[in-house]
Amino acid sequence: QVQLVESGGGLVQPGGSLRLSCAASGSIFSINAMAWYRQAPGNQRELVAVITSGGRTNYDDSVKGRFTISRGNAKNTVYLEMNSLKPEDTAVYYCNVKDRRGLNEYDFWGQGTQVTVTS
Repeated sequence: QVQLVESGGGLVQPGGSLRLSCAASGSIFSINAMAWYRQAPGNQRELVAVITSGGRTNYDDSVKGRFTISRGNAKNTVYLEMNSLKPEDTAVYYCNVKDRRGLNEYDFWGQGTQVTVTS
């Protein structure tokens, strides 16, 4: 199994910043990509940002220019730097690993970390 441990969520005022961290461990074969998703109450889980094993990144339009996803020196870690936070960024943020095993890709998820943006 693959375990993902997230940290860094919390309460912040609009315009503030937070940095989320995620470390993956366990029976990892070959990571295709690591990503951050979020889910607000009453909404579906949505992709926030993704980074591939080759370092390519992609962001949801709502966070472009404000959020930055990066991999750590230990390649099983991923970060999400969030700046200029808005109340609409409030959600539970989930770390995701896409692990390639042969011809198949499997998704693994962290437990989620709450981000609340409010004055």
